[in-house]
Amino acid sequence: MYIILLGAPGAGKGTQAVYVAQKLNLVHIATGDLFRQAIEQGTELGIQAKSYMEKGMLVPDKITIRMVLERMPVPDCESGVVFDGFPRNLEQARALDEALAKQTKAIDRVVYIKVSEEELLRRLSGRWICRNCQTPYHAIDSPPKIWGKCDQCGGELYQRPDDTDETVKKRLQVYFTQTAPLIDYYTRVGKLIEVNGEGGIDEVGRRIIVALRGVGRVASGEEGETR
Repeated sequence: MYIILLGAPGAGKGTQAVYVAQKLNLVHIATGDLFRQAIEQGTELGIQAKSYMEKGMLVPDKITIRMVLERMPVPDCESGVVFDGFPRNLEQARALDEALAKQTKAIDRVVYIKVSEEELLRRLSGRWICRNCQTPYHAIDSPPKIWGKCDQCGGELYQRPDDTDETVKKRLQVYFTQTAPLIDYYTRVGKLIEVNGEGGIDEVGRRIIVALRGVGRVASGEEGETR
């Protein structure tokens, strides 16, 4: 089974991709992980990706597509894959479809984890990180015992520039602009499943599994149900 997880920043698709891969015994392929591994190994693609990432720019489609396609022929992917962070746009989606078609395979389902913009803003703008040990906190969901200090090492907590309200709004705007055509693309071929992404991690994870097993149906906001 080949599955794509779509979701805006803050929707929790990375966490859910790991959950789904474990539950269905599939390989989890995340572009962020591929970039980091390639950079650490000093590969040609890693060096190219690093030059863009250091400038805070998105890695070009050509590099991203090559990196993902080079990972897929590895034997552990034979049983299936959960794609996390890929594809991000139509060009990447079509390249993935073409690569799978050459192996007489295809994407089976695309899960869109839908979260309201209000909730995404709450999740993202409330994130804080320890400067020393990088332990993450959330102003509402998981605040430190003493505000401004890390519970683990006592280090100073700070907010990344891309987690401020203004920047978060811009990030979400870019995401929805790029992803709307993807949602239409997979809806037209009957592969999109929309899942309510608001709630606890396990609760949302169960909705996704139920939706994948109830082929063609859409997960509702009620845990364990479909409509």
